[in-house]
Amino acid sequence: MKSADLIKALIAAGCILRRHNGGSHQIWWSPVTGKTFPVPHPKKDLPPGTVRAILKMAGIPSQNHWR
Repeated sequence: MKSADLIKALIAAGCILRRHNGGSHQIWWSPVTGKTFPVPHPKKDLPPGTVRAILKMAGIPSQNHWR
């Protein structure tokens, strides 16, 4: 999964971009879990475990986005 596709899923779930300081990561916040978490960006292909971990922190069921 590309980081851009993951970010679209985060936006659709109501997550909010908290900080992006020009580095290789963005800091997002999930209203579902109340957690903040980093998302690598820009990155073409994210490892499946990274995608699952980010979706878990965001409170999004991973089976909908990654197999």
